[in-house]
Amino acid sequence: MARDHEHVPVLHGPALDALRIRADGVYVDGTYGRGGHSAAMLARLGEEGRLVVTDRDPQAIADARAKYAEDGRVTIRRANFAEIGAIIDELGLTGRVDGLLLDVGVSSPQLDDPQRGFSFQHDGPLDMRMDPESGESVADWLARAAESDIARVIKEYGEERFGKRIARAIVKAREEAPIERTAQLAAIVSEAVPGPPSPRHPATRTFQALRIFINDELGALEEALDDGIDLLAPGGRFVVISFHSLEDRLVKRRFAKAAKPPPASRRLPAVETFVPRLKLIGGMVQASEEEIADNPRARSARMRVAEKTAGEAT
Repeated sequence: MARDHEHVPVLHGPALDALRIRADGVYVDGTYGRGGHSAAMLARLGEEGRLVVTDRDPQAIADARAKYAEDGRVTIRRANFAEIGAIIDELGLTGRVDGLLLDVGVSSPQLDDPQRGFSFQHDGPLDMRMDPESGESVADWLARAAESDIARVIKEYGEERFGKRIARAIVKAREEAPIERTAQLAAIVSEAVPGPPSPRHPATRTFQALRIFINDELGALEEALDDGIDLLAPGGRFVVISFHSLEDRLVKRRFAKAAKPPPASRRLPAVETFVPRLKLIGGMVQASEEEIADNPRARSARMRVAEKTAGEAT
């Protein structure tokens, strides 16, 4: 019998093991979701431990407050994880965090709720905002965006080779009627993508691209990766779970930049000393076949782990 995806996050066990939680440590769950990771982290913390949880989704924060408002170990902040540096600094915990976890991308509760508009499998309003109370919905953006901008977004963030064809079809369709529903967009994309039927829905990459763009997910991840190192105490672990190649490449490069000296170049002055700020812990971790069988969404999950060193980069 499949487990409840809402309560059992992808790579749950490996992520918790990678964090090496101490009973008296300070930990941050930057992507609360529905609290699967947070609950497990708290179960390993003692009375002296501390957990900071953030999420930009008001439904996620409501869930966190319902569960942990009375737990003195837990601090809850509604915020984009790009703001994690400012939050931890405000709490006076910069340089004292023993573990930071980011499980990036859309959560199962968001994906499964048709009213949030993330999925082409359920008809609903074409929204896709992580925080539905701020910013612009996908429907509003598609109504005003130039064809060239739509094509660029679909190609850049969805790695979709038919981006221009899809953008052209979207612009043509919106001239006849506003594109306001997920089913509308999925049908437009399906008709625009050529070729025989595929196991992957033709709208998969387009929906991914629009979601990433409208939420500035890569920009937020860049900020969190840059600030996250400063938050950690020496020996603290930085654990990031991502779900597609754009995110994973960004994590891999940021971790490597802080862990390895830059390649030598005859055109640049030699760097006399390089003191790594991170140590890479293992390679990319993926879900086991057992987990994938239990939760097919785990198939694309990738986890990377790094540890803060005692030194500072020069």
